[in-house]
Amino acid sequence: MNEPSTSSAMNKCCFSPLGQLLRTFFVKAADILYWRDPKNSGAVFGVGLVILFSLTVFSVISVVAYTLLFTLLASLTFRVYKNVMQAVNKTDDGHPFKEYLEVDITPNQEKAHEIADQILSHFNCFVNRMRSVLLVEDYVESFKYLFMFWALTFIGAWFNGMTLVILAYIGAFSLPKVYEMNQAQIDHYINMVVSKINEVTEKIPFLKKASAAAEKKDN
Repeated sequence: MNEPSTSSAMNKCCFSPLGQLLRTFFVKAADILYWRDPKNSGAVFGVGLVILFSLTVFSVISVVAYTLLFTLLASLTFRVYKNVMQAVNKTDDGHPFKEYLEVDITPNQEKAHEIADQILSHFNCFVNRMRSVLLVEDYVESFKYLFMFWALTFIGAWFNGMTLVILAYIGAFSLPKVYEMNQAQIDHYINMVVSKINEVTEKIPFLKKASAAAEKKDN
């Protein structure tokens, strides 16, 4: 009986489920990134962008401190306002943040262990992938990463880390919506690019031979 190949094991590892908590998070994040509710998406985008730009000017400690300070001041102001209105109107609505204070945020121990196991699984997957790439287990795969690393050297020369984070943040709030609105055209051009890459790969003899050997090994 043949043992599963390293590539097959890594692929299985890389595409394992992220867990119920992460799936729920991604579903809610998708609603924000696709602007299902423009008001909520605009608020999240604006606050996040202000924080990221602040990090380019101030230290992380200063940004965190000011963010918590202004959040607390806003909460205090809102609660004082609600208490004054309750006194004037002679109502007994209670604490304005009662529903949020009653939410149980204590992490479930089993869920925490599950998430930790999955994080470790993905970390092991990443380590195995880098070992395979850096030690050239598969020519095609290693050449793909070679070109990617080479491109990253130019990106690193043009932008610093914080600039890339800001651009990625803006892209996260714009590209998904653009893709949703122009999916057919974008898919068409992506397929054209993939076809061209495959044509180039097939024209290089030893890459073609290595790719065929890898496919045969996986099967």
